[in-house]
Amino acid sequence: MTYLAELVSEVVTSLLRNKLRSFLTMAGIAWGVASMVLIVAMGDGFKQGQRNNTKQLGENIVIIFGGRTEKQAGGQRAGRRVRPTYDDVRDIRAECFLVRNVIGELQNTTRAASPFNSGSFATFGVEPIFSSIRTIPIEQGRFINDADEKEARRICVMGQNVRKQLFADRGGVVGSHIAINGMQFLVIGLMANKNQNSDYNGLDEDKLYIPYTTMLRDIPPNDPSYFPGVLNNLVYQPASLDQWKAARAQVMRVLGRNHRFQPDDKGAVFIWDTVENAELVDKIFQSMTVFLGAVALVTLTLGGVGVMNIMLVSVNERTREIGLRKAIGATRRRILADFLVEGAVLALVSGALGWLGAWSLATLVNSFPMPEMFAGLPVRGATTAWAFSALGLIAIASALIPAWRASSLTPVEALRYER
Repeated sequence: MTYLAELVSEVVTSLLRNKLRSFLTMAGIAWGVASMVLIVAMGDGFKQGQRNNTKQLGENIVIIFGGRTEKQAGGQRAGRRVRPTYDDVRDIRAECFLVRNVIGELQNTTRAASPFNSGSFATFGVEPIFSSIRTIPIEQGRFINDADEKEARRICVMGQNVRKQLFADRGGVVGSHIAINGMQFLVIGLMANKNQNSDYNGLDEDKLYIPYTTMLRDIPPNDPSYFPGVLNNLVYQPASLDQWKAARAQVMRVLGRNHRFQPDDKGAVFIWDTVENAELVDKIFQSMTVFLGAVALVTLTLGGVGVMNIMLVSVNERTREIGLRKAIGATRRRILADFLVEGAVLALVSGALGWLGAWSLATLVNSFPMPEMFAGLPVRGATTAWAFSALGLIAIASALIPAWRASSLTPVEALRYER
């Protein structure tokens, strides 16, 4: 405790002797740390905002649409139309071990009517797992289950915009009946409001969902090219984000075999890979964060130079004191440690003030509503550790030269020194 008290006293004395220089140095270090923390937090906020936005469409999903072949394969001509089918779904589930889930979507435009109003809506035949893969939040009731699918029940889940059209602000929607293409369907679920700014076949709030088996039996698409089993698209999730490329390769091998095209034929199917897109966006933000973080690091380094200057001035002003301490038994190692710790304390106190300012500003910003693509300024533990690690290295490097100079003085030279 005595040593700590002496050290604090020496730091305070050094700061008071060089008030203006000390203030500017501490301000530079504090600004450098605050800049590093805020810049990294900003990058994290944009990345998290992008991920949150993508999750509204579905978390880590890949959507596959039909296309036309660009290469000849198996004696088949190029330019053939490829359309995903439910057989593809079964084969992917059976053979692609790097795929966690896969579903198909079958779409049709139907006429729906309630006792109060009617309208035309996009209706989708889907399986029960669809709600978790595509993030369909339920406000009232439930989503389609296995029994609904197995028995091809005439039930539906309604989006909020469909509810507004058919029921306005009336209650009791769940449990009521509506007519879809003249057939009576029970409303078993009502979607919650969903903030969605990306889609591939319309906003989810504008849709009706019914069991896939019901769609096949009662409301098959009236497209002339439709045949039983054909789908509008496939949606799958890779089992591991680290192996999303291998998962895609497995899926393409199955599709290529089933539809007789080469797996590397880019025109055969169109792929929207949200995992690949998220990885690309992350890399862009990481590059920006590294660049801006480097700028903040330069500011922090300049603050470290200020620490070194203050410490050199302190060594000059305390030369006789150093000589006296050495004359009465202080070792070179003790003098070196004292000045190193003194410089490090000065830098770390300044850095702590900078971090506190950055954290306070981030907390204030996070208290306001955030735009869709921005999740605020999360000050993570890893960010704090990175900033203080850089600060610690700079502080030690800045204090090392003055400390070495002080410890190298001989008692005779130091006692004879006059300012």
